[in-house]
Amino acid sequence: MKRVYLASPFFNEEEIAYVEQVEKILAQKNLSVFSPMRHPLDNGAEVGSRQWSIETFTDDIKHIKWAEIVVAIYHGNYSDSGTAWELGYAYATDKPVILVHIDPNGLSNLMVHEGAHASITLDELATYDFDLLPASFYSGKML
Repeated sequence: MKRVYLASPFFNEEEIAYVEQVEKILAQKNLSVFSPMRHPLDNGAEVGSRQWSIETFTDDIKHIKWAEIVVAIYHGNYSDSGTAWELGYAYATDKPVILVHIDPNGLSNLMVHEGAHASITLDELATYDFDLLPASFYSGKML
């Protein structure tokens, strides 16, 4: 069973709905998925405190290292700085990044799409082969 880290913002209802949709697709593919939205730290630290920040950061790093593949929900340029950082870290540690473009007609940042092993749509995720990991490249608007 391949291990996947799911990188995505989850700050509003729309973003949460996309995370839930992608989690469902990945579960149907029999992948072991770590989704930070599902694993908030329960250590008593106040959200936003320095302790919470350090421990959340450390836990996310640990799980990116654990993962064999990083799947990212990408809402376009200026989507989420935390997700962009996770993608850069994944790339730097030789993890293939599967970038799921939520708005394929939107604007993409070259640093995000050039660092991706595959750039696909949400519909394409359902048929994406996580055993073969075919590469594909972004061809939409870019900055």
